[in-house]
Amino acid sequence: MLDIIQIHKQDNVVVALKDLSAGQTFTIDGEAITLKEDVPRGHKVAINNISINEHIIKYGYPIGHAMKDISAGEYIHTHNTKTNLDGIQEYQYNQKLNTTLYEKENLTFNGFKRKNGNVGIRNELWIVPTVGCVNGVAERMIKLFEKEVGDISPFENVLVLKHNYGCSQLGDDHENTKKILRDAVMHPNAGGVLVLGLGCENNNLYEFKESLGEYDEDRVKFLVSQEVTDEIEAGVELLKEIYEHVRDDKREAVPLSQLKVGLKCGGSDGFSGITANPLLGRFSDFLVSQGGTTVLTEVPEMFGAETILMERAADGEVFEKTVELINEFKEYFIQNNQPVYENPSPGNKAGGITTLEDKSLGCTQKAGTSVVTDVLKYGETIKKEGLNLLSAPGNDLVASSALAAAGCQLVLFTTGRGTPFGAFVPTVKISTNTPIYEAKPHWIDFNAGVLLEKEANEVLREFIHYIIKVASGEWVNNEKNDFREIAIFKTGVTL
Repeated sequence: MLDIIQIHKQDNVVVALKDLSAGQTFTIDGEAITLKEDVPRGHKVAINNISINEHIIKYGYPIGHAMKDISAGEYIHTHNTKTNLDGIQEYQYNQKLNTTLYEKENLTFNGFKRKNGNVGIRNELWIVPTVGCVNGVAERMIKLFEKEVGDISPFENVLVLKHNYGCSQLGDDHENTKKILRDAVMHPNAGGVLVLGLGCENNNLYEFKESLGEYDEDRVKFLVSQEVTDEIEAGVELLKEIYEHVRDDKREAVPLSQLKVGLKCGGSDGFSGITANPLLGRFSDFLVSQGGTTVLTEVPEMFGAETILMERAADGEVFEKTVELINEFKEYFIQNNQPVYENPSPGNKAGGITTLEDKSLGCTQKAGTSVVTDVLKYGETIKKEGLNLLSAPGNDLVASSALAAAGCQLVLFTTGRGTPFGAFVPTVKISTNTPIYEAKPHWIDFNAGVLLEKEANEVLREFIHYIIKVASGEWVNNEKNDFREIAIFKTGVTL
């Protein structure tokens, strides 16, 4: 394996692919460069002299500017680099579309067709509490239901989407709770849902029921705990009713165009923008070319790379929605007296990411090069196939829950440092480097670190094959570990 990589020919830095020591020499464009100091794996080295205030270029774009004169061979990081970003910006629509992606293939996966035309990749039984007060009641129901029924197939799993909200909330916080729970009830991965209320909460069950619109009455049931004598017994009976309508459910071959995939990263490192995120970008382009849908979120980690996404807006309306997406989140930071560009995290920096531009330019590679067809507000669901942008914060569980709520049947999650969590849909962990894959095989599902040694198209084909297996029923690590959670965005202000 090589010691360093220059990501783009215009870059004035290279990235160390292994720990490098002062005095080591490497060659770029025929010129020998000697390291002036030790450089950790995933971190950057200057390949030519950079003057104070001159741009540091990575991925072909500025990731900040030099805080002092830097010599070729010097270590580039937070001690000598500062972000170029500052506050709210005005944007111009300069459309640059890439419509040449991948050829259409007749690929399928085995999923569950729903009455409304959607397709699930899992057939699960969910209890969705309208308020956190009934979380314990819901767990008791699940245990008794499983005990009395025994073999719960064709349900593949039963779970409670526990949360702490639904009462004593105001404004956007209350609306966010209602939206995300509504979306969960209607999610195609659920073969059946019991909506469980207490009876005195703000998130009134009867009003909530009205907000669902049309739903499958055989598979979605409702119970208010305060309105019955024995809520456990009543709930189990409703679960049994749902179960009777699910007995004949079977997986069927459906086109890959029915797949809706969320794109997320967390615990990023210097390899994120070199291996795993570009792999997701290629997969996103491939899936879009098959008529499928991908969704990119974590808006604060678009800052610094947002113009690349704006140039790919399908039309002026999508461009304006993208501008609103970015500026609304900046305003959210400002209203909370937080610096807009207080990022990356300590873990990101330890992994080699220096500025928010550095992080964002790597992050947005998950979206490939496809046209942006739509922009969704938090809690909205997918309306258009193709690449979508979704408003949600960088928080891993909140953003992954938002992707699931938007209608994604699974989330693809790249990580350089590792994380065990899972959303309430399969959450596939893709490692940016081989060491974390080897250290955490019970967390990581696919190793993109092999891209440092294998040809990109070969790895893409392996990844496509793997995702089809997951969509067809193969469990991923968060499911095997039973790490499944839901988190709802609490803004504290009105957006």
